[in-house]
Amino acid sequence: MPATILVVDDESSIRRLLRNTLERAGHAVFEAADARTALLRAASDHPDAILLDLGLPDRDGLGLIPLLLKDADPAILIVSARDATEEKVAALDLGAHDFVSKPFDTEELLARLRVALRHRGGVAAKIVRHGDLVIDLDRRIVCRAGEEMHLTRKEYGVLAMLTHHAGRVVTHDRILAAAWTGDEDPRVEYLRIVVRNLRQKLEAPGPVGSVIANELGVGYRLRADH
Repeated sequence: MPATILVVDDESSIRRLLRNTLERAGHAVFEAADARTALLRAASDHPDAILLDLGLPDRDGLGLIPLLLKDADPAILIVSARDATEEKVAALDLGAHDFVSKPFDTEELLARLRVALRHRGGVAAKIVRHGDLVIDLDRRIVCRAGEEMHLTRKEYGVLAMLTHHAGRVVTHDRILAAAWTGDEDPRVEYLRIVVRNLRQKLEAPGPVGSVIANELGVGYRLRADH
C-alpha cells in the first residue's frame, strides 16, 4: 500500500537512492538533511514512516526519535552506518521499529519498511504463518503441518511476544520483561535456552529456514510469510 515517507539523511546521494527506491515502490517521498528540517517536515507532512540516519549534523538521531514520536505515530526505520549493538538496542527501546545497516540491500529495506508500516500504531498480529507453521494467538494454538504443538508456559510466552511483533526485532529485555514475571530471574542465558527449545519444536526440516532469527546481541525476530 502506498505511504508517505520522510527520508532523513545528510548525504544527498543516500537521499537520492532512497527516494528513487521508494518512489518506484509507489510511495510519496519527502526529504530532510538535518534534524531541524526533519522535525518541521514531520509536523507539516505527517509521514506514515520515517527513514532516519543517526549521524545528523545538528543532533544525534537517537535523540530525535522521541521528538518525532511525541505527537504522532510514524513507523521509524533507522538506516545508518552506526551499527553498534548498544545503539541498535537504544533505538528500538526509544520506539524505532527496526534498524537497517548501511550499506543496505534495497529489497530488504523495502521488506522491513512493509513490516514497520503494518505495525504502525502498535497493531499486533493475531495469526502468523511461516511455511507449515501457524501461530494463532486468539486461540492460543500453535500448529505445524496441521498438528498442534505442546509448548511450556515459558515457551509460549516468548513465542507470543515475538508473534505480536512478527517481522520486527524484539530486544532481549522486552522479551524477558514479558515472559519472566514475579520472582523469576530474567537472564539472557535462560532466554537462549527457551529459544533453542522453541526452534527444535517448531522448525520443520528442509529449505523453509529458521522461524526465529537471532539479531546478534540485540534480540530475536520471528519470520513470517504474511
